[in-house]
Amino acid sequence: MLFKDLAIIDPIQRALKEVGYEKPTLIQEKSIPSALMGKDLLGCAQTGTGKTAAFAIPVLQNVFKKKGEEKKGKKTIKSLILAPTRELAIQIGESFDVYSKHTGITNTVIFGGVSQHPQVEVLRSGVDILIATPGRLIDLINQKFIDLRNVDYFILDEADRMLDMGMIHDVKRIIAKLPAVRQNMLFSATMPKEITKLVDSILKNPVRVEVAPVSSTVDIITQGVYFVGKKHKKDLLIDILKDEAITSLLVFSRTKHGANLITKELGKVNIEAMAIHGNKSQNARQLALSSFKEGKIRVLVATDIAARGIDIDELSHVINYDLPEVPESYVHRIGRTGRAGHKGIALSFCDVNEKGYLKDIEKVIKKSIPVIEGHDYPAGIIADKKVVNQQATRGSRNSNGGNNSSRKNTQGKSPRGNKVPNRRITQ
Repeated sequence: MLFKDLAIIDPIQRALKEVGYEKPTLIQEKSIPSALMGKDLLGCAQTGTGKTAAFAIPVLQNVFKKKGEEKKGKKTIKSLILAPTRELAIQIGESFDVYSKHTGITNTVIFGGVSQHPQVEVLRSGVDILIATPGRLIDLINQKFIDLRNVDYFILDEADRMLDMGMIHDVKRIIAKLPAVRQNMLFSATMPKEITKLVDSILKNPVRVEVAPVSSTVDIITQGVYFVGKKHKKDLLIDILKDEAITSLLVFSRTKHGANLITKELGKVNIEAMAIHGNKSQNARQLALSSFKEGKIRVLVATDIAARGIDIDELSHVINYDLPEVPESYVHRIGRTGRAGHKGIALSFCDVNEKGYLKDIEKVIKKSIPVIEGHDYPAGIIADKKVVNQQATRGSRNSNGGNNSSRKNTQGKSPRGNKVPNRRITQ
């Protein structure tokens, strides 16, 4: 089945085509038709299975149709999406940006930990779709900045995670402020008792969709992780790129702003790189992608949402500049290399605040990612992990690459001249 077979309106179809979406994932195929019909939906699925599009596409289409019936005046919030964390809320917002490009539908993301003023200014101008974390949403409701009385579509994402984070009571308070008549969609990786009770209280005769998470990594891909302080990630990236064996590198940033900064830092040292993310025009994204495929630039910096349309058979390296908060995203990221029978190398940068993300990733892929030491920017994170010489991953395509390089280079030096510790590769 293709997206064009799912009765999706042309403006959304065009946006999907522009980012390379042709075939829906299993959860999208099972969910979208029912959601378009206005049915409540219960999805048991991890992030990484494509569930954001499974609810975003039908919400956008239904809102688009209703906008034609709307009286002129200030926009009202027609759909509310609740997410447990700032990072996930931002990712969902980026997805809506991409899919709604040709619809004229507006959305905004609100979350705590930052000044509320810019968020309030956007809300005052009116939005169609609101993506929010529970705490900031309740705060702005109490301040009378948000009115949920016109919400027709309510989506609760990662409900079990909200339970783990102690947010369920806040969620219930928010639900109490929604109209009684509305369409509901709830997604959760697991269904503990508390979530089951919540399902029974808000969903009416829901369509149930269950999809297993993506949890495997390609064996042909060599993986490694650097423990490095956040402020030195750019320096480590620049050092790594001194290795000419890295012919094509896809760098993943957690945010669009971060992708732009990485590209700027590489440009300062004459490393040609381009960024691809939701804020870039279609022409700019196509130029970046074609330049990368044709070898005109060596480095492409991308966010998760923008990278989904990237398919390059001979991509040699992937670097997770920021570890993804959602572990399944790691599988998708590194799967961009090691294609069509080619070997691939996937490296990750981990600062002290990302150790939890690393543990979650290793649980999902069911293996420990070897730590690479001997670089100039160690973060001082102590880990009970296997250690590999940095030359094992960075120079595996050189004549000295492979498992023998650790023995040949025990007195070698790191890119800035520091001696590399005498270690054996233990992958």
